Amino acid sequence: MYFSADGRPGHLLAVLPLSVVVIIALKRFIKNRQNKPLPGPAQLPLLGNVLSIDTKEPWLSYTDWHAAYGHLVFVRLLGQGVISINSQRVAEALLDKRSDIYSDRPYLATVQQFGWSAITFAFAGYGDEWRLSRRLFHQDFRPNSILKLRPMQMRRAREMIINLIDDPQHYHHHFATFASSVGMSTMYDYHPSARDDPLVRMLEDTVTVGIEMTTPENATLLQLFPFLLKLPDWCWGSSIKRAAQTSTDTMNQIRNLPFQSSQQHTSFLGQSSMVADGLQKLEMQNEASKPMFEIALKNAVVAAVMGSYETSSSTLMVFALAMVLFPDVQKRAQAEIDSVIGRDRLPTFEDRASLPYIEAILRETFRWQPILPLGVPHATSSNDTYEGHFIPKGTTVLCNTWAISRDENRYPDASCFMPERFLDANGALTNDDPAGYVFGLGRRACPGRHAGDASVWLGIATMSATVDFSHAKDDQGKAIDFTPQFNPGLVRSLINFPCSISPRSHVHSGLADLF
Repeated sequence: MYFSADGRPGHLLAVLPLSVVVIIALKRFIKNRQNKPLPGPAQLPLLGNVLSIDTKEPWLSYTDWHAAYGHLVFVRLLGQGVISINSQRVAEALLDKRSDIYSDRPYLATVQQFGWSAITFAFAGYGDEWRLSRRLFHQDFRPNSILKLRPMQMRRAREMIINLIDDPQHYHHHFATFASSVGMSTMYDYHPSARDDPLVRMLEDTVTVGIEMTTPENATLLQLFPFLLKLPDWCWGSSIKRAAQTSTDTMNQIRNLPFQSSQQHTSFLGQSSMVADGLQKLEMQNEASKPMFEIALKNAVVAAVMGSYETSSSTLMVFALAMVLFPDVQKRAQAEIDSVIGRDRLPTFEDRASLPYIEAILRETFRWQPILPLGVPHATSSNDTYEGHFIPKGTTVLCNTWAISRDENRYPDASCFMPERFLDANGALTNDDPAGYVFGLGRRACPGRHAGDASVWLGIATMSATVDFSHAKDDQGKAIDFTPQFNPGLVRSLINFPCSISPRSHVHSGLADLF
């Protein structure tokens, strides 16, 4: 007991809460004073580093700063703090080992305005709805579950080869059809036509418009100039508003198409697909749970379809580019397949362990031109401290895959396509596999990575066995020089380039026997 100023008795418990608050505040103040500031370039008042970042290829800016400031680089885009992680070791330490803190997503104005935030759970915040979508997704894309996809993948890979030989000029569309068939078949038992499928075309158009804008840098610019979304159509600068509306409309179509089809065709429910199974489960939910379940199912479906299309087709484009620019790699790949498999059949998944050079090509394709150079942005859900650096809640966190893949200490002559960097002196594969970082890390790693990895490997192996990629030639028979061009945005997709695709001699003479 103690006595107050007026002489009345009191209790220590009455002032204890205030004392605790003061002590905690002092401890936090002292701790924050002890924390080292996050390294990064100097910032301008209000603007931060907005004017210093290459908005078309921001990973190049972050990689340049990596050389100057280290594995953790802090910048500020207007009022938003952003950290670029430039090391796989640090990325694993934060995104994997502290995934309870680093599994949220930041708010990106462009994601919402372009219709992506409510459609694909890749951009959804970390919470119950996201967990349900991911759980539904995993049911069909676990490593054991995707084994049932192999016959369909094999059939589609062979269709792709026929299309490449018959119509080589439109090679990107053939890659897109092959890549998207996995997601479409699994999600809603839809089998795209071999060419000019309307849904594949819709995917291509939607991704082209939306991916370019879904980056933190572009989101910041839209936050800075929100009036761009309200300009009249006749006004200069209104194109972003029209693009946002187009993207939203097409994304809504893709999101609702399988559900509309299932309602119109009762036989759909008797078929095997994630949507059909999900709709049956939806009927068993209580009324309060049905809305969230349906949203989660739609989000999981769109994520699978969009993911299987964009990542796999873009990676196959990179492979084709590498074969044109590095013909010796193609010759060695063909020699391995001819030696191990022969020329009277095509590669199968059972051959994968016997084709280490093809596997090395797959790894180098992932590394050489990573299609997600900054990954999908994470956000911290609480404060954290790493190696003495204070990382506040709400910080946007980027895994700089480009910097990791361009580490000259790990990958000498990193700009060169050299699959042998993943083979030891005996020709066996090393333990270095870029799939460990190109598909993301932590709880937000790509849930379809096993199916995507399998599709890309099969595409590479099948094309290596059957076709030759080479420089396109002009009317005088001279090779056409070109500089590879990439679409900007979250996904670094390769734009069509001039190339020649022709069947290998034994395929041309024995096509029917092979297929």
